[in-house]
Amino acid sequence: MRARPLIGVTTSQPTEVAMGRLFNGTSRLYMEGLLQVGAVPILLATLPQLIEDYAVQIDAGLFTGGVDLHPRIYGEHPRSGLGVTDDERDDFEVGLYHALRRQGKPVFGICRGIQLINVSEGGTLHQHLPSVPEVWIDHTQRANPPAIGHEIELIPESVLGRLYGSKALVNSYHHQAVNRLASTMGVVALSPDGLIEAVEGNNTIAVQWHPELMLPAHPSALYTFQAFMSLLQ
Repeated sequence: MRARPLIGVTTSQPTEVAMGRLFNGTSRLYMEGLLQVGAVPILLATLPQLIEDYAVQIDAGLFTGGVDLHPRIYGEHPRSGLGVTDDERDDFEVGLYHALRRQGKPVFGICRGIQLINVSEGGTLHQHLPSVPEVWIDHTQRANPPAIGHEIELIPESVLGRLYGSKALVNSYHHQAVNRLASTMGVVALSPDGLIEAVEGNNTIAVQWHPELMLPAHPSALYTFQAFMSLLQ
C-alpha cells in the first residue's frame, strides 16, 4: 500500500453538442473529499480495455453519481419514469466493480454508485420513486447544495454509524434507489419512509446521498469519506 492510497474515481461522459466530442469527467468535490482524508484521487476514463489495468494499479474505487442505470443489468424492462442511461458506462463500471472485487480492493459508492454496487451483486432498483406508493418523501429535493433534504437513521454498530451515531441529516438528489437488496450487502441506514440510504458489505461502503455536495457547509459529511478510508487500513 502506498503512503497515500490511489483512488480511482469513475466519470460521467457527456457529449458536446456543437462538435460531438465525448468527455469524461465528474464533480471536483469528490476529489476534494478524498483529498481531505489523505487519498490521491485519479479520474478513470470509460475505457473497457483498461478495466483490469485500472483494478491492478489503484488501491480502491469510488463509483460516483450520474445518469440512470439501464434495467437490463438487473433483468427488468424499462418502466415509465426511467431517465437517460449510458450503456457503455454501465458495462464499464460493472466490469470494473467485479475486477476490483477479484483483487480484494475496497469500493465506495455514492448515489448512482450504491445502485451500481447493488445490481452488480444481484440486487434490483426502484426505477422511478414517484411511482412507488410507499415512498412518501420527495427524494428529488429542489433546494440546491449544500442544503439538507431529510433525516436518516443508522445502525450505530456499522462503520458509518460509529461515526455519525444513530441519526444524520443528508441531502437527496435521486429518483432511483435500491429495491431488492443484494444478499451480500447489509442495510445500515434508512430514510423515514423506509428507503435504503446506505449499505455495507465486504470491503464496501455505499450511500444514496451526495456527501461531497454537503462538504462546504456540513463538516460531518466527511464521515462517509473517513468510513471509506477505514477500509484501507
